[in-house]
This record gives sequence, structure tokens and C-alpha cells, in this order.
Amino acid sequence: MSRLSPWPVVAVGAIVWKQERFLLIRRGKPPREGGWSIPGGRQEAGETVHAAVQREIREEAGIEIDILGLAAVVDLIDQDETTLKHHYTVIDMLAEWRSGETRAGDDAIETAWVALEDIGTYDLPDIQVEVISQAARQRRSAA
Repeated sequence: MSRLSPWPVVAVGAIVWKQERFLLIRRGKPPREGGWSIPGGRQEAGETVHAAVQREIREEAGIEIDILGLAAVVDLIDQDETTLKHHYTVIDMLAEWRSGETRAGDDAIETAWVALEDIGTYDLPDIQVEVISQAARQRRSAA
């Protein structure tokens, strides 16, 4: 099996809550260009997970957040019989909005604060729906 990289790429994301809504971004670049997603991106060398999450949310959505804890760790693997196209290990954090008005930036072309009951209208991958639902449960149990 051929590979683009000999190891997984570490990426981060955050399920950011503001009152009873969570943040989604519409991606402007691959993977999933044009689709809605949990905001996040690659962790940079020398950067802690928390610093990477805060940077990515600031770059993609223009807001500041408080990280509450770990929501999930997910492996996103895209391959066929002969080629591994990508393998991201994504560390998703549970977070709360602290300040700022959302604005699309970096590789995001749109942002939205979404009520949990409207999650099905955003055509998210099943794994992201699962992670958001899990984060909602964690948030409720912490309250």
C-alpha cells in the first residue's frame, strides 16, 4: 500500500458552545471543501494541543474560547486497496465561547451557531455528529 506520509497527521478541533448552540464552519479547502465541519486543523510542531485549538478557532472563526476538556479522539482514514490518501488523528476538545463575533477566516468560508436539534440539516459525517452529541452530553453532565 502506498502512502503520502509514513505516519498520521495530528489535527485538533473544538466543539465550541455559546449558550445552547455549537459552532460549525463551512470548509473552503479540501478535505470536504464546501461542506460543514467542526472547526479545527493541523497541530504545528512545538505547539501544545490547547494552543493549537485556540489558534485554529481564532483563525477559522475569529473568536476566543475557553477549553473545558477532551471531547473525543478520532482517526480519519481515507484509503482504497492501494493508496492511503490521508490519515488524521483528530483531538477534539469541548469548549465555550469567551469573546468575539464569528467571522469566516483562514480556510473557512462561512460560520454558523447551530442548535443541536438542527444538526441533521448540515450534512455532517456520522463521526462528527457522534462527537458533537457526545460533547453535548459531557457539557450537560458538567453543568
